[in-house]
Amino acid sequence: MPDRRSVDELSIEELEQILAIKKRQAREATLRRLKGEGRVVDVESTGDATDRSTPNRGAPIEPAGSRYRSFELDATPTTPRRVFDWRAWRDRLLLLVEIGALVGLVLVVVGIEQSRQELNRDVVTARDLPTPEPTPLITAVVLPGGHKPPTAPGGAAPNFDEIPAHLRSYVQSVTPLPIPTPGPGQPTRIVIPALGIDANIVPGTDWEQLKKGVGHQPGTANPGERGNLVLAAHNDIFGEIFRDLDQLQPGDEIVVYSINQSYRYVVTEKRFVEPTQVDVMNPTSEPTSTLISCYPYLVDTQRIVVFASLQS
Repeated sequence: MPDRRSVDELSIEELEQILAIKKRQAREATLRRLKGEGRVVDVESTGDATDRSTPNRGAPIEPAGSRYRSFELDATPTTPRRVFDWRAWRDRLLLLVEIGALVGLVLVVVGIEQSRQELNRDVVTARDLPTPEPTPLITAVVLPGGHKPPTAPGGAAPNFDEIPAHLRSYVQSVTPLPIPTPGPGQPTRIVIPALGIDANIVPGTDWEQLKKGVGHQPGTANPGERGNLVLAAHNDIFGEIFRDLDQLQPGDEIVVYSINQSYRYVVTEKRFVEPTQVDVMNPTSEPTSTLISCYPYLVDTQRIVVFASLQS
């Protein structure tokens, strides 16, 4: 039986239901018309009024190029388009860089620690090793400058009578140092103003060389070099060049010349030693000079040794 109530008597729910029915009927009529004209491929009309009033049910498919749109929405969910997130990749890259830097720093610290430990072990090992004694360049057993000629067989050893008996066989077996060829740095002249000495210097201190002047001991330093410049001369024969060596006092000047330059030494000490005290010719860590001759005059049982230091 038809409902004869007026619109004012209906509830809101009933009005909404009536409006939905009217819209559905109008939509179905339009779709049937469009289908008849060939503009809609298919119209699906299933279910009761309640089902057909539900959105996204049975939406018609609109042909390509049609200017009409379907009145129903497709309920099929669409997959969202994926966008490249460069910020996330940047953060990952920065994290990898930080991790690499941390690993590198750890490796550097480990390397430094290993080097430190190795250095400490080397220091401990070096401390445990015995300290080697310096090997002197001078192999003589008697100081140069003796006044006696060679008396050894063959004349090979000067001042042979001054050599202790237990060392004579050793001296005969030792090959003497060859006389070096003079070079630009070799000493050529010595001047001692306090004694009035101005003499030539020759390489070598053996008997024949000291006949020619003041001798430069082979293996010792050249003028101005770091080390011990050893010079020897006679005091009572062959010009008596070093006769007054005992008169030198600390502060007196000794000038030694090479081919190109002169060097000024100042006397620091004077000693009287035995002929066998050859350690006075040992090398020094600073530029020094040592003058050697027999002593006393005409007796010659000892040696006089004068030490001097280079002055800048």
